[in-house]
Amino acid sequence: MIKPTLIQQFRVEPGTKVNLKQYVTDWTATDNAQELGKDVIKERAREILEENRKELATAQELLYASDTHSVLLIFQAMDAAGKDGTIRHVMSGVNPQGCQVYSFKKPSAEELDHNFLWRYMKALPERGRIGIFNRSYYEDVLVVKVHPEWLGPGQPANPDDKFWEQRYEDINNFEKHLSRNGTLVLKFFLHVSKGEQKRRFLERLNNPDKHWKFSESDMAEREHWKDYQKAFEDALCATSTKRAPWYVIPADRKYVARALVADIATTAIQDLGLEYPKVAAEKLARLEAARAQLENKPNDDKAGA
Repeated sequence: MIKPTLIQQFRVEPGTKVNLKQYVTDWTATDNAQELGKDVIKERAREILEENRKELATAQELLYASDTHSVLLIFQAMDAAGKDGTIRHVMSGVNPQGCQVYSFKKPSAEELDHNFLWRYMKALPERGRIGIFNRSYYEDVLVVKVHPEWLGPGQPANPDDKFWEQRYEDINNFEKHLSRNGTLVLKFFLHVSKGEQKRRFLERLNNPDKHWKFSESDMAEREHWKDYQKAFEDALCATSTKRAPWYVIPADRKYVARALVADIATTAIQDLGLEYPKVAAEKLARLEAARAQLENKPNDDKAGA
């Protein structure tokens, strides 16, 4: 596991002003990391990811068995920051029956005719399950803040600060409601540099097998880099709470991002203090009778019995 003191530096404390320039995108470039060397960090990150995969699988089984809580993991990032790969690697050891992933695209006409949280409410995980939002209701204070013309019918053409403050308030109240009703909410912003995004875009353009990953809209949105950084800073500041914290994950090195997300998610679920359901004395007696019945029939072990 990763030391809590290290994890703490990635957590956005409630009420603090966020300046993303103060958060590293490549953790291996920090002074402490350079002393270790990238090869050592990469190997340790691999070990941490593998350890947490196993522990997460156990924690998920306990989550399902206890049937008292659910978990919602939210991933937001600029394009090419590695959301899909992080989700795939971190959750690869989890039973698919206990996990559901939703990727939200452009809202439909029906969805625009409801409040902005409506389509996300329908996708929330039930008790005993882990839900993952690959993009989420935060798009409604991020992409539409950069492009207010995408707000939809019935919304102001030029929303003012009060409009966005009310949306942040709606989100905080929504997450407070989820927390009160047993949903653990963890939010990850995969923080990638503009230079690393360029490198990954070029990799997609230069590799025919990755052409399908590239969209012309990726280039168009890259032109709004500063606007998106400001929108993320505002959202992180306004909506990181004790109940539903944001973590700014350095994402230039994919192995670092995956290890951090795996450790944070696993530790948080373990900290719920879940227990397997207690079996009543009467049922224990019936279980003991069933065990004795099976053990007292030795002929069942013979072939063809």
